[in-house]
Amino acid sequence: MADPNGFKQYERRLSVRRPAGVRINDFREIYLPFAQEELRKQAARCMDCGVPTCISGCPLGNLIPEWNDAVYANHWLQAFQRLEATNNFAEFTGRLCPAPCEEACVLSINEPAVTIEQIEKEIIENAFARGWVRPVLPLRRTGKTVAVIGSGPSGLACAQQLNRAGHRVTVFERADRIGGLLRYGIPDFKMEKHILDRRLKILEQEGIRFQTNAWLGRNLGGRDLKDFDAAVLCIGATVPRDLPLPGRHLEGVCFAMDFLTRQNRINAGDDPEAMGIAPISARGKDVIVIGGGDTGSDCVGTCHRQKARSVTSFEAADKPPEGRPENQPWPYYPARLRTSSSHEEGGSRYWNILTRAFAGENGVLKELITVDVRTTRQPGGPLQIEELPGTERRWPADLALIAIGFTGPETDSIAAELVLETDPHGTIATNDRYMTSRPGIFCAGDANRGQSLIVWAISEGREAARQVDIYLTGQTGLPEKGCCDLPLP
Repeated sequence: MADPNGFKQYERRLSVRRPAGVRINDFREIYLPFAQEELRKQAARCMDCGVPTCISGCPLGNLIPEWNDAVYANHWLQAFQRLEATNNFAEFTGRLCPAPCEEACVLSINEPAVTIEQIEKEIIENAFARGWVRPVLPLRRTGKTVAVIGSGPSGLACAQQLNRAGHRVTVFERADRIGGLLRYGIPDFKMEKHILDRRLKILEQEGIRFQTNAWLGRNLGGRDLKDFDAAVLCIGATVPRDLPLPGRHLEGVCFAMDFLTRQNRINAGDDPEAMGIAPISARGKDVIVIGGGDTGSDCVGTCHRQKARSVTSFEAADKPPEGRPENQPWPYYPARLRTSSSHEEGGSRYWNILTRAFAGENGVLKELITVDVRTTRQPGGPLQIEELPGTERRWPADLALIAIGFTGPETDSIAAELVLETDPHGTIATNDRYMTSRPGIFCAGDANRGQSLIVWAISEGREAARQVDIYLTGQTGLPEKGCCDLPLP
């Protein structure tokens, strides 16, 4: 236990964000450096519980009390080794994960939780700064080859684990750059792309091969995979949920991910118009973001930086409570009100509003038509939405961004190309070993479980790699969830 009285002596503190009026003028990360001495105090708040529910709350099974204790003792190398033992990419999760571990923290029963995510980020950044994050080469090569389709967090984690097991791994990515959602879906103000490139360089040094502009079902077919002993589909859940409403065809009604991807390309130095990508800009416009999840929040922050005239967010659901709902007791992850850094930067948020139609002139969006709703749910039943008579409203809008989630992976061409079964939810059907209906072809991440968290994607990539290793060799030395990884230098 780091400090028996730490949770009594120190209050929870997080890294200070750059002032909103300053940070909306650029796309750089929003947080200021966090002092190591303050971080030690935060680590001292960890109580090293008899049953550390933070570990079970983490999809990766991170050994959180162990690296908290090491940070408090100034044993930074040990802290890094314990963190790296279960998490391939702590620099991603330390920035992007919603931290279910903190909601499961025992201290959070009646006090603010330990700042687990902040400590995680500082451990890995300290390790990079000290040169401890180095390529881990396999002790031997098995002679087996594996194709990983998709280079998001699931694909990269799967590839690294398989490479450490000694297999030759090639990662195929349909875009022109490696990274998947990390590259083109996450705004730079949440994670600058040099963080991703830094890790990709290490993966290449470990022996992983990357091939871009390789789209399974188009220019990459099943015959191309026959040269590999196994393949893992980590293609994400990229089919956006649409709003088939009157006026959906109007110019100015767009999917959120198209909007975010375009800005990330601009930040990377691309000219989207020269690439044939339609222009989408919030500058000087009244913008309405339909959907209040992470993607909607990312749109809000991007609109602020593009200098929108106004930014308004709609959600059909009830406004969540600020505290933990009674029907979601500790240590479950609660549906409580979450205010992101993007929401802090400005704009308006509305709940219990349902979009009914888009209206415009000469093919261009001018307004959104909405109605207020009441939501109810019977025990064990689906959410019921009741429209309230006489509540129709019209909202000025030059740009409407649809950010209401994703329905699943793009399986039409892939499932046909590889002759794979899908499940009733639209994801690729797998057994308990992550194998699809076709022997030797596996699936992990959002394509397997549906739209989920980055930490779940990494976890699934690691677990799928274990099963591929067993399939290829009859055994595996790769760790199970929450167990130590291969020795680090």
